[in-house]
Amino acid sequence: MGPLDRTDVALIDALQEDGRRTIKELAAIASLSTSATHERVRRLFASGVLRSVHAEPDPALIGIGLQAVIQVHLQRHSRDVVTSFRDHALSLPEVMSVTHLTGAVDFLVHVAVRDTDHLRELAMAAFTTREEVARLETSVVYEHVRARTWPIYPEFEHGPVQPSRAGPAVGSGR
Repeated sequence: MGPLDRTDVALIDALQEDGRRTIKELAAIASLSTSATHERVRRLFASGVLRSVHAEPDPALIGIGLQAVIQVHLQRHSRDVVTSFRDHALSLPEVMSVTHLTGAVDFLVHVAVRDTDHLRELAMAAFTTREEVARLETSVVYEHVRARTWPIYPEFEHGPVQPSRAGPAVGSGR
């Protein structure tokens, strides 16, 4: 797929704001026919520009009473150790995201659990038992808010398109 044009950007923005939009709604937003819109959206997915569409439940309504960020410090930093830890963390149902960093902390692991007992058990059973883990530091999340959309920075003949931003998606940090 070549560079994104203004129509691609409009479709991406619209789908980031609401992934349930119909092709007819997207066509109206992009000022295209439904068949042309369907082909554009198909191409955005086929090329990997769009990877998926997600539903975002209210954490409290699905049993999440607490979120935390676990800072993980590794003993060693070989590619195999880093990859093994990342894959292990991502295999845990409580893990929402894993971020590999430079600096003093090797990983930030965002977890969603029922309560403090669940958090303690997760840390003890899933992380401290691993030989590559040197130590953990855990911080409780009071509130988790993320931007609803990614900024888009395609370059055009007439300069960059101004990235758009929708309002934040608010998640419970209980």
